[in-house]
Order: sequence, then C-alpha cells, then structure tokens
Amino acid sequence: MKNTLHFVIGIFGNASALFLFSAPLITFKRVIKKRSTEQFSGVPYVMTLLNCFVSGWYGLPFVSPNNLLVSTINGTGAAIESIFVLIFLVFAPKKEKYKILGLVSIVLILFAIFALVSLLAFHGNGRKLFCGIGATLCSIIMYSSPLTIIRLVIKTKSVEFMPFFLSLFVFVAGTSWFIFGLLGKDPFVAIPNGIGCGLGAVQLILYAVYRDNKGQNEKPGVDESLEMEKCNGESHIEKTSKPLHSQDEQV
Repeated sequence: MKNTLHFVIGIFGNASALFLFSAPLITFKRVIKKRSTEQFSGVPYVMTLLNCFVSGWYGLPFVSPNNLLVSTINGTGAAIESIFVLIFLVFAPKKEKYKILGLVSIVLILFAIFALVSLLAFHGNGRKLFCGIGATLCSIIMYSSPLTIIRLVIKTKSVEFMPFFLSLFVFVAGTSWFIFGLLGKDPFVAIPNGIGCGLGAVQLILYAVYRDNKGQNEKPGVDESLEMEKCNGESHIEKTSKPLHSQDEQV
C-alpha cells in the first residue's frame, strides 16, 4: 500500500512539475511575437536547466533506487528548458546572447564534471550522498528564485508581478515531491521540496492578501504575465517607475 501511494504521489508530482516547467510559455509567446527578449533574462532558464540535469541524474537507479520518477520529470524539464534557452538565444541581443552561451557552456561543463566524479570517485551510499547534496542545493536555488518578487509584493502591496498560477504550481509541485520524499524516506527529495512548498504557500497567502490591489501600481511597459522572470527583478521595476523566479523540479 505504501509503495502504491509513493508511486501515485510521484505521478501527481510529475504532472504538477510539468505545469511548473511550462509556465514560461506565455513569456516566450511574447518574445517570439515581438522578436525580441526585451528586458527578460535568460539566466533563470539556464539555472533551471542545471537543476534538471543534476536532479535527473540523482533519480537514476544506479544513484538512488526507487526515484526513477524524479528522473522522468527532470528529463522532461531539461528538454523544455533547452527549448526556452534556444528561443532566447535566437531573439536575444548579441551581448546577452554571448552571456547566455557562456553560461550554458559552464553549466554543461559543471554537470559533466559532477556526473564523472559521481561515477568514478563514489560508489553505493557515497554516490547517493554526493549526488543528493548537489541536487538539494540546485533545487533550493531554483525554488528561492521568487524571493525578489515576494519582497516586491510586500513593498508595493500588489500582486501585479506575481502570477497566481505560477505560485500555485510552485506550491503543488513542492508539496507533492515533499510527500514523495517523506514516503520514500529520502531527505534529498523531501528537504528542498519542503522549502519549495513553504515558499509557494507564502506566495499564495500574499496573493490572497493583496489580490484586490492588483493593477493599482501598474508600471508602463511591464508584462503582467510571468513578470518574475524579468531581468534584475525589483531593480528593473524601480527603474521603469521613475520619469519586471520562477519557478520554477526538484524536483
């Protein structure tokens, strides 16, 4: 019964995380339509790609048994984020394009080193511990990306820049994988997703508190959908108001 529940929660976690990874579709629809990345940053997508690589590697059977569902969703997430990064590179200005290409190169090199070290230098529980720590750190970084937006919501008392569904999927995905980690007695899955669950809950609470203020502090030239993905978060918004992460699995 416990194994069945563990599997069912994992399937639900895969579904919710898929929605989370797909959330930037609205942003990239705008990028393609305008044929410009404007002030959006490609860094969050590259960082999420790194998280998917590391977490997907951790879920493989020769690293951590009974976590194959972790690999399936992170493999899917890696494919989705790769498409987002490619679209960004097509429409980004030259300077930003070189920056993202350099960052992607660093991510690929770091992951290759991480995978080789885990295979050659560690075995059994040691390999699981090494990969688990790496996956935990990457997941915490990914889930912590909306902190700037949370601060902005509190400061402006408006949820204009914090999309509801993105916050909802952060909470649902974090909760699902937190329970999955608890049932599987795997702290490397439970801990980062417990943090994600908490941060998602904070976003939903803030949305409930300030939802009636949405749009009252509207800034010109700002996309209301997935603004948390914009470059430099709060600092960019402050600049546009004077004369814009996200989600964001471990998963």
